[in-house]
Amino acid sequence: MTKRRIWGVLSVLLIAALLAAACGGGATQTPAESTAAESGSTCPEPNPRVEVTSTQLNLFVWTEYIPQETIDCFEEVYGIRVNKDEYSSNEEMYAKLSAGGANYDLVQPTDYIVALMIRQGLLQELDKSKLAIMDNLDSNYLDLPFDPGNRYTIPYQAGTDAIVVNTEAVQTLPQSFADLWNPEYAGRLVMIDDSRAIIGATLLTLGYDVNTTDPAQLEEAKVKLAELARGVKIFDSDSPKTALIAGDVDLGIVWTGEAEIARRELPSIEYIYPTEGAILWQDNYAIPVGAPNLDAAYAWLNYSLQGDLFWRMLDEFPYTNPNLAALDFARDNHPELYEAYMSSNITNTPPEELERGHRMEDVGDATPLYDRVWTEVKGG
Repeated sequence: MTKRRIWGVLSVLLIAALLAAACGGGATQTPAESTAAESGSTCPEPNPRVEVTSTQLNLFVWTEYIPQETIDCFEEVYGIRVNKDEYSSNEEMYAKLSAGGANYDLVQPTDYIVALMIRQGLLQELDKSKLAIMDNLDSNYLDLPFDPGNRYTIPYQAGTDAIVVNTEAVQTLPQSFADLWNPEYAGRLVMIDDSRAIIGATLLTLGYDVNTTDPAQLEEAKVKLAELARGVKIFDSDSPKTALIAGDVDLGIVWTGEAEIARRELPSIEYIYPTEGAILWQDNYAIPVGAPNLDAAYAWLNYSLQGDLFWRMLDEFPYTNPNLAALDFARDNHPELYEAYMSSNITNTPPEELERGHRMEDVGDATPLYDRVWTEVKGG
């Protein structure tokens, strides 16, 4: 807890004590009001509050993707300890779960790997009767081909992979993924360490589908991507924005939220949707088979996705937000964040870019081919 928050809590406690002494009995408080006044907490009450007997919750989630305030509030209102492990690629997460022995209650798979995990028996069906939060979610992000009927997943965040560029440092602005092979950019590039996204972008420059299973096309993409990789200064999925903000790199391919945060820090940052069409994606929550703290997992899903808590994502992790309740709460209570989100061509993807974008899918038996391409490109 920061010093500012500690002093804030102490101040609220002192004021509450003085008021109580001066006013005597006063009006009867509801339980929620009493809890907030006594603790000085700004945490919203769970709505609904569910009965939980578990004492801990084990998360396996993307790096830098959950506000600390959300974790703190869940621990406070439910008295449950949150244990969080992080990963920086779907392949890393999948490998750990498929190896067995991991006791996680929730994971955050991206759309294309969901079908693979379902096929491999790694995810359990959701009990929708325990998910009051479903009414908060935008139907445009539900019932997608990777999980018809949302039997196994619910949406968390969405976004695109497109081109980010510091316009003060780069004279010739790229307009396509293919432009990134320009020798002028060598040694100045940052790329997310994401095999499907970067291989997919390369396939698009060759006129191929991002989900091709043709070995010859993947081999051609490998040769071309190896050329680009020699000019990539950093492969980073933990925080690619950091190098951009610091000026260590000038352009590359990053995720929506990383580009938006970089632009907030460095106004010369521009997000360019490539002429080939951006990569579209959606991250989701799912419960692994054998989750040891199932009641805590459902409690987390319902509480962390409440509109009066999930709005914080617009500030800390500004990707495309599928949670209508969070957007409504931000509009009514944090209009500056809401307006920034709605007016940004990064977070609020233009409809025409969604129309011509490319969504990655499960490539089935070709998955090892993609893994081999990535390993050889990065190792070469």
